[in-house]
Amino acid sequence: MTVRLNPYLGFRSGARDALEFYHSVFGGTLTIGTYGEAGISQDPAEADKVMHGQLDGEDGLLLMASDAPAGMPTPTESSISLSLSGDDHETLTRRWNSLAEGASVIEPLTTAPWGDTFGMLTDRHGVTWMVNITGAGN
Repeated sequence: MTVRLNPYLGFRSGARDALEFYHSVFGGTLTIGTYGEAGISQDPAEADKVMHGQLDGEDGLLLMASDAPAGMPTPTESSISLSLSGDDHETLTRRWNSLAEGASVIEPLTTAPWGDTFGMLTDRHGVTWMVNITGAGN
């Protein structure tokens, strides 16, 4: 048996752009299904919105996202941060640099008081990320 907790990002619109960006950062396989393809919405303005998108990234990373239909409320802010962590300095630094393109850096990627390398940013899609590279600052 397997149980997994998977991040699922919700957007008013823009899920496709976000998923394509994350695909460029994390590689892997991206699948996107729209409301129009599923026959769920009769509104032509919603036909190309993402009903469900899934990125099966490298290293077992999984990220999902969708656009909200017009009648569904969405929060104006996120109260969650996504965290990338591990000891692969090269991979995590490369991913940090990719996520940082067009981002607002909250804490630069540098040696933290606990000895690891840590950084925090809000990417160009409004998602907050933390990157912690174990023991990299030692």
